[in-house]
Amino acid sequence: MAFAIDPPAQPIVPVAGGDPFPVRRIYCVGRNYAAHAREMGHDPDREPPFFFMKPADAVTPDGSEIDYPPATADLHHEIELVVALSAGGADIAEAEALEHVFGYAVGLDMTRRDLQGEAKSKGRPWDTGKGFDQSAPIGAIRPAAEIGHPGSGRIWLSVNEGSRQDSDLSHMIWNIPETIAYLSGLFRLCPGDLIFTGTPEGVAAVGPGDRLDGGVDGVGTLSVRYRA
Repeated sequence: MAFAIDPPAQPIVPVAGGDPFPVRRIYCVGRNYAAHAREMGHDPDREPPFFFMKPADAVTPDGSEIDYPPATADLHHEIELVVALSAGGADIAEAEALEHVFGYAVGLDMTRRDLQGEAKSKGRPWDTGKGFDQSAPIGAIRPAAEIGHPGSGRIWLSVNEGSRQDSDLSHMIWNIPETIAYLSGLFRLCPGDLIFTGTPEGVAAVGPGDRLDGGVDGVGTLSVRYRA
């Protein structure tokens, strides 16, 4: 098939020991750890899950040196477990949700908090705060066939070797099957979709020259640095 312009490259994420994973969409769960919801000024007991999206080409590989994004003076880190789907559908039953999972990775939902806050105050979408270039660093995907489906385990992040976030996956408000089932009632999910499952408490700003190292026990690690 001929195109009017050269087609853009397919965004991909490496798979440990296998062929790369093509990315279709990136869904992100907001405020999915109670302590983080509270630190952001919200009551986690009153809210059903909500979602926002990042562009697929926001994925940025482990080990990258990243340009500090423009138009912000308050760039925040959010370490997350990422779910990679190998099958899709609508209205997926919670009991069948894990059958749709290819594997898991460690990701960062980088956030221009000042732009997000301004958008919130004016009732506008979060796109400029969440969906900018290189806003989704991600490590290699580990297949679920090898590591199983993590429901607990340490999730952590350090900046310049100083601890920032340290929690456990068991503290999620909505676990992985619940999240997939709920999301599939809003969108028809497809193979190639990634779901960032939310971040624990401890989010804070990073600056040019900072190095971010994070991980999820049993899944993997992730390291990126912002150019000075």
